[in-house]
Amino acid sequence: MYRSDVPGYVVLEDGTAFLGFGFGAVGKAFGEMVFNTGMTGYQEMVTDPSYHGQIITFTYPMIGNHGVGRWLMESSGPKVGAVVVREAKNTNYDRTCPEAWIDWLSANGVVGVGGVDTRALVGRVRRLGAMTACVAAGHEFSVNKLLEETRGFPGLSGRDLVQDLTCSAPYEAQAEELFPDGPPPDLDGRRYHVVAFDYGIKYSILRRLLAAGCRVTVVPAGYTADAVLALKPQGILLSNGPGDPAPLTYAVHVIRNLVGVVPIFGIGLGHQLLSLAVGLGTFKLKAGHRGLNHPVKNYPRDSIEITSQNHGFAVEPPPVVAQVLARDGDLSAIPAEVLWMDSAYGPVRVTHLSLNDGTVEGLELPDVAVLSVQNQPEAGPGPHDGLYMFQRFIELMERGV
Repeated sequence: MYRSDVPGYVVLEDGTAFLGFGFGAVGKAFGEMVFNTGMTGYQEMVTDPSYHGQIITFTYPMIGNHGVGRWLMESSGPKVGAVVVREAKNTNYDRTCPEAWIDWLSANGVVGVGGVDTRALVGRVRRLGAMTACVAAGHEFSVNKLLEETRGFPGLSGRDLVQDLTCSAPYEAQAEELFPDGPPPDLDGRRYHVVAFDYGIKYSILRRLLAAGCRVTVVPAGYTADAVLALKPQGILLSNGPGDPAPLTYAVHVIRNLVGVVPIFGIGLGHQLLSLAVGLGTFKLKAGHRGLNHPVKNYPRDSIEITSQNHGFAVEPPPVVAQVLARDGDLSAIPAEVLWMDSAYGPVRVTHLSLNDGTVEGLELPDVAVLSVQNQPEAGPGPHDGLYMFQRFIELMERGV
């Protein structure tokens, strides 16, 4: 087990403190404390832009054992504030991952704390909900001072974190850059032009679109509807991203002007923004959904999918869901025909629900060629149960609006 002589601190806004050892960079970071229950995928999680503004606690007890590889990157570099683990490893036994985990974190300025009772930390977040925290590594810090600074740091609600991440100008996704070992042999001939809004887009989403035969132009989050339509897309992708969708009123306005004009596919934050655009509501989850084994019911298919998830906000479900949860909690037995809501753009069909808590995991507006999912169908990391959503998007573009 890797240990250092640098003291490490994890301080929650409620006054709880965990002591351990520091690894990675020396310094301190503030953010919302969250946890991920996945047993694999630590590099993908740390580089996922949806984690911007957050601190990840890994529930798996040993992190870093297979090193770091370019092919596992989900963005240009780490996007988390800091990481917390039980046991840290600095090995690189996997030949496809030549860099050592702790060395890579240090080179990228990411603070880590190990030797923490992560079960106790996660249990506290589960009971009390996500809260602001500080992770610090170094000899000069004190718990009392860190707690004072933590309580003065803003939470995620009401903050626009997308502007910290979105690209500054449009660009075309290049297969040569996104597939380090070379594009897949079945990469076919760019049949469809997709404009993807960058709210914090993952590389895996771009890879899936390219592999499905799309030419992808990525545009900034604030790009106007007229500018998008001038690019003559066959489809529009609303990407994943961090934080609260409510303050992104500029994005909601643009989406409203695109619904019914071009087929649209929303993922993660894009799903939430699309929901706001058609008149549905969103809310903050107590502790969020972050892991690789979340069960979701696909009602049109009458099937269960195991999904990868990473979100702290969700779309308000239809009233029938609350009724079932209050009665017997058997969400899988809800008839598909009752999962419909109204919007200014026609009927909204709830296609997927979380079987853990009934949150909305997928939507479809059949009259205007719109679909969305809350989970991570690109499987970076995670199971491949949701990959068919990219084919559904292709079929949507084939039919048009």
